[in-house]
Amino acid sequence: MAAMTITADEELANIRAQRMSQIQSQLEEQAAAQADAEIEQQTQAAVIAELDNSMKTILTPDARSRLASLNLVNPDMTVRVKSHLAKLAGENRIAVPVNDQQLKRILAGLTEGRRETSIRRI
Repeated sequence: MAAMTITADEELANIRAQRMSQIQSQLEEQAAAQADAEIEQQTQAAVIAELDNSMKTILTPDARSRLASLNLVNPDMTVRVKSHLAKLAGENRIAVPVNDQQLKRILAGLTEGRRETSIRRI
């Protein structure tokens, strides 16, 4: 009986060691994933900051105000518009600075493909 208890204790110790190594590897994977996510967030924040800085020269104050309002409603659309404007300005395809009316036309062109939903009462 004593030999069986020792083997059971050894088996229990082995199971505990395996479980501890599993938990350790899971923690390391989570830490690596979190570090990757932080790096991606920092990169994205740097890109957005660079776009914001370039908008100061590309847009008039009224147009920047309109874009800031759009950012409150639809941040993804704002990033797309900013990158589009930066690309156009970099290629000298638009006159800088872009005023509010020109920005309205650009926004209308970018949202052209979207369907408008309406609610009808019956």
